[in-house]
Amino acid sequence: MKIIRTKADLRALTESWRRAGETIGVVPTMGALHAGHLSLVERACAENDRVIVTLFVNPKQFNNPEDLAKYPRTEDSDAEKLTPYGADILYVPDGAQMYPEGFATTVSVTGVSEGLCGGARPGHFDGVATVVTKLFLQTDADRAYFGEKDYQQLQVVTRLALDLDLKTRIVGCPTVREDDGLAMSSRNLRLDDSARATAPVIGRVLDRAAASMSAGQPAEETLARAREDLARAGMGEVDYLELRGDPDLKLMTHADRPARLFLAAWLDGVRLIDNVAVAPYASQ
Repeated sequence: MKIIRTKADLRALTESWRRAGETIGVVPTMGALHAGHLSLVERACAENDRVIVTLFVNPKQFNNPEDLAKYPRTEDSDAEKLTPYGADILYVPDGAQMYPEGFATTVSVTGVSEGLCGGARPGHFDGVATVVTKLFLQTDADRAYFGEKDYQQLQVVTRLALDLDLKTRIVGCPTVREDDGLAMSSRNLRLDDSARATAPVIGRVLDRAAASMSAGQPAEETLARAREDLARAGMGEVDYLELRGDPDLKLMTHADRPARLFLAAWLDGVRLIDNVAVAPYASQ
């Protein structure tokens, strides 16, 4: 696996692959790789002739400078973790490569970007949409792989690729969880031992609430009970806990069509997100 740091070097390689008739997959990341990321790389390698993993901590998607400063940066260990998987390139551009002097363009997706993390983190999805568009163009990818843990992000990226007629096809992949049910995330590295022991309650509470709504219980009372369960377990402030349609992400009061239950909550100064599918109940 080669480590590439400039657009020019990346393009020289992708153009040679294109001349050879090879397909290209990309796995965009911000590093601090875990088994969830590696599952995306594994699938990309199975479905494409060539695979690029990108590593760029994108400042435009952070609305909190402190959060940006604390984000783990682990390039050496990330490269080591990727070695067994067969990726061809780890693309590690710096800020000047991604946003050169005078950069003045923003990609903004409405609708699916509104509310949830879009409401709690103003400008976040503009930053995501802008950097992802650039990465698709820089890598010339046929397919791009994203985890369902960041489900709103997946829908934003899917929408922008469709609306902008990008050739890159978006592939959503299931959330990968720890043995205790906690959704894998780079942010989990920032939890101390006590918080890490508490965090799996998120998955348990979401699963119970999803089952309740699939049985026909209204969202309002189910989510109120879920908030109480989270507080009793020691979770901090809840940014949101909502039932939304899948894939339009519109607010719902009953699970009368395919839906997802979304949560963002704080623990030990770390913002954790998760979501689970909610099967529609069969009305009488």
